[in-house]
Amino acid sequence: MTNIAKNTICLWYDGNAEEAAQFYAETFPNSSINAVHRAPGDYPSGAEGDVITVEFTVLGIACLGLNGGPAFKHNEAFSFQVATESQEETDRYWNAIVGNGGQESDCGWCKDKWGLSWQITPIALTKAYTSPDRAAAKRAFDAMMTMRKIDIAAIEAAFRG
Repeated sequence: MTNIAKNTICLWYDGNAEEAAQFYAETFPNSSINAVHRAPGDYPSGAEGDVITVEFTVLGIACLGLNGGPAFKHNEAFSFQVATESQEETDRYWNAIVGNGGQESDCGWCKDKWGLSWQITPIALTKAYTSPDRAAAKRAFDAMMTMRKIDIAAIEAAFRG
C-alpha cells in the first residue's frame, strides 16, 4: 500500500502525467516519481491499464498527476514559484522549461509544454522589491516589469539606481 499524504497538490493532465512527472524529476532537485498507478477498469477518457495517476515530488512538494482527459486545462491561477539563488540556476530552470516545448511569459513566468505555469524567481528580486527602501524597491520592480526571464544583474543595478 502506498503512503498517502494528508494533503497533496493534484494536477490534471490529458494523458501525459507520467511524461510531465519524468521531466520534473529530471529537471529539479529533490524531485522524483514515487509511484505510477494504472486504471483497474475503463473510464471516460481512458481504458483499463492506462496510467491514471502518478505520485511525484517536485522540489520536495508532494503532487499527484491525474490523467483526467481533455476537460480541464492548466492556467495561471496555479503556479509553482521556484526561488533561485543565482543567474545560473535561474537560466537552467527557465531554459529547461521553455526549451522543452514551453513558452515564455512576463516577469519571470513561463509555462511548461503541459500548460503548467512556473515563476522562476531569483531571491535577489524578492529581496529587492520587498526592501524597506521603497524608492529602490520601485526601481527594481519597474525593471522586472520589462523582463521575461529575470536578469539579476539588471535588477541589482536598478535597485542601486
